[in-house]
Amino acid sequence: MKVILSIKPEFAYKIFDGTKKFEFRKAIFKNKNVKSIIVYASSPVQKVIGEFEIGKIFNNDLDTLWNLTRDHSGITEDFFYKYFSEKEKGFAIQVKNKKIYKNPKCLKEDFNLHPPQSFAYVK
Repeated sequence: MKVILSIKPEFAYKIFDGTKKFEFRKAIFKNKNVKSIIVYASSPVQKVIGEFEIGKIFNNDLDTLWNLTRDHSGITEDFFYKYFSEKEKGFAIQVKNKKIYKNPKCLKEDFNLHPPQSFAYVK
């Protein structure tokens, strides 16, 4: 099973150029059968640009999570703590076997979905 995640374009492209090896989330999908993530680059791109397999999923207090992921986070420490400002714990999804699409896909036409606020399941 796969999920589609809405990711800001600046971070979505960092996943595929290899500078961002973790995707951070405040909340995460509950289904344990999810093995890969389809990346929807949000506005202004508004296209599905690729996908990746899930490595490990970390769920830790913020200091531990930052220490585990900072070298490959693709974000600044300041941004990390601002993003999680109202949380005690956070999630980091490890990016494995990424694949960028040669031709980006349309969320509506190719997946019959509207942009998800957080994520949407895809079979």
